[in-house]
Order: sequence, then structure tokens, then C-alpha cells
Amino acid sequence: MALSVAKAISAKGKGFKPRITVFHCVSALTDASVLDSSGCDIQVVKMPCGIATREVFLLRALESGADAVVALVCPEGQCRHLQGNIRAAKRVARMKKLVDEIGLDGRRLNLFNISRGDAQAAERAIKQTASDVASLGPNPAA
Repeated sequence: MALSVAKAISAKGKGFKPRITVFHCVSALTDASVLDSSGCDIQVVKMPCGIATREVFLLRALESGADAVVALVCPEGQCRHLQGNIRAAKRVARMKKLVDEIGLDGRRLNLFNISRGDAQAAERAIKQTASDVASLGPNPAA
């Protein structure tokens, strides 16, 4: 990450505050309030498992004005529903390709595997996403 989030935001446009929708498995992230310190406008969607990550919800979040969408799921082999996180990863990969094809840039959509309750990993994921989005600018579909 070459630029800090604040520098990247000011470089792209004054006052741009990325809007990020975070879908998270309750097993991966137990307390979503840790995401409030990111400096972004965060909308949190709690899921019982990463398997609930559906293509339509990811696209709806972008359509509704999110500058980026993040899915936080358990690491491979640690999902309580066996393959929920693996299926979520496949769905996000498919949607990244679609988002690229329609011209919104697939970097607006990401999946991160985080260990249960690892708030620092969740914060890093959001900050990385915010930095990427700051270089892309606001969602053109919003």
C-alpha cells in the first residue's frame, strides 16, 4: 500500500469518503464495531455463514451506491458449515469478473479470510479496500 488511505482520498478528490458494504460471517467477525475506526462509511450485513454470500446481494450493494463490497469469511478448513467459505470465494470471484466486464472494476469487490474474532485482520482488510477504492474514486454506478 503505497499511499495511506487519507492521502489517496485527498489525491482523488476532496471530501471523498468511501462507502463500503461489509458482509461478514458471524463466526469470522464477532464484533463489527471495530470497523468504525476505518474512516469510511461502513454498512455491515451480518450473515450466519459465508455460504449466505449471494451474487445478487453483492451486486445490489454496488447498485445501491457502495464504492466497494467486502466479504469477511472464515479461513479455509475452519468453516462450521464445511465449505461455506469456499463457495463464497467462488461466488465473489465470479462477480469480480462480471463487475470488470460491466466496467466498474473488479477491485471494488473483495473477499478476505479472517480467523475467528481477529479484529486487526478485519481492520486491515477494510483499510486495504479503502485504499484501493480511493485510487478508483466513487462508484460510477451510484
